[in-house]
Amino acid sequence: MARYSFRLPDIGEGIAEAEIVAWHVRVGERVEEDAQLADMMTDKATVEMESPVSGIVVELAGEVGDLIPIGSTLAVIETDGDGDVEAPPADTPVEQEIVAETPGAEEISVAEVAVPEPVAAPAPPPAPVSAPVAAVGHGKPVLASPAVRARAKDLGVDLSKVQAEGDRIRHSDLDAFLRYSGGQGYHAPGASRARADEPIKVIGMRRKIAENMAASKRAIPHFTYVEEMDVTALEEMRADLNANRGGRPKLTMLPFLIVAICRTIPQFPMINARYDDEGGVVTRYGAVHLGMATQTDAGLMVPVIRDAQDKNVWQLASEITRLAEAARTGKAKVEELTGGTLTVTSLGPLGGIATTPVINRPEVAIIGPNKIVERPVFDGDEIRRAKLMNLSISCDHRVVDGWDAASYVQALKKLIETPVLLFAD
Repeated sequence: MARYSFRLPDIGEGIAEAEIVAWHVRVGERVEEDAQLADMMTDKATVEMESPVSGIVVELAGEVGDLIPIGSTLAVIETDGDGDVEAPPADTPVEQEIVAETPGAEEISVAEVAVPEPVAAPAPPPAPVSAPVAAVGHGKPVLASPAVRARAKDLGVDLSKVQAEGDRIRHSDLDAFLRYSGGQGYHAPGASRARADEPIKVIGMRRKIAENMAASKRAIPHFTYVEEMDVTALEEMRADLNANRGGRPKLTMLPFLIVAICRTIPQFPMINARYDDEGGVVTRYGAVHLGMATQTDAGLMVPVIRDAQDKNVWQLASEITRLAEAARTGKAKVEELTGGTLTVTSLGPLGGIATTPVINRPEVAIIGPNKIVERPVFDGDEIRRAKLMNLSISCDHRVVDGWDAASYVQALKKLIETPVLLFAD
């Protein structure tokens, strides 16, 4: 028998360590050649590590969430044969399937993250009971009005344990029992019970999200501007287009907003840009590669619509659906999760009148449409029903001035409130 030490290979230029996000084997189990050993996450990607030999796993380098240096032993496998089996050199490039690129501040891995079993906290000691709880009459019938009996039944309280100040149990006696007993010994039907504390290790994608959001807030001086927009005419246009869409995808508000964003960017190029902290260079992009924040079971993903400025509302609707589905099913490609120049994040369907989105570093702006509400508004001397929506924009104050952000949103407002302009040359 021989022992094979599998060392973590070089999995990317400039990568010094990788995080264990999932083990697919356990010590004592047999693993076959080319079978998956572990998923390792770097700042660039999540990489599947496969076993180069068949044998019994006798040692694993760490637990999920641990960081392993490049070149160190990841697993030791006992193989058939005589003599020692040498591991490949640590700098040998790895040829593995990249599951998805992880975020700089916007790019997030789609690998499943293994979460350790929750550890139940010890139950707290019972609270001392200072109130008298002697039974009434020591075996005599409990005297109480029908209302008190009904209330005690609803609360799950045994009236024989409640002491009365007079000849019968009253509501005040029941209140005193509940107050001094701290609820010990009864549980009201339909009431919630306290759950055990549940410590969950922050690993994989959740760790990357935490690191990226913290870096964004530390490095970028954010400011948020919010404006109200009347989307009544746009909603009417959207309903008409959907009613006659044929086999084309159903239109939401988002494709129209993206068209408006792209049409106004040429006047405000500082919005569609990236800031290089180290080089002190701002790059204003000509094309709009629009990231759209998408919630998935694995965490927040930001797939990117390439060249959004070249697409109409129907093409945008198809691309939004395709990318969202790819992100949620873990099938998004690396190039579909990187290279964004501006991000849109929408919590509108969940409600909320305004948001203050966190910028997708190194981008310099993020736009967030909010809930559409119907309210009466003054139109000259008349009052009419209108559908209103707040639009939020957060900007990097090192690059975008408040005047620029407000002017940009006002340009968006003009297009949104006069939607025919979205289709005008």
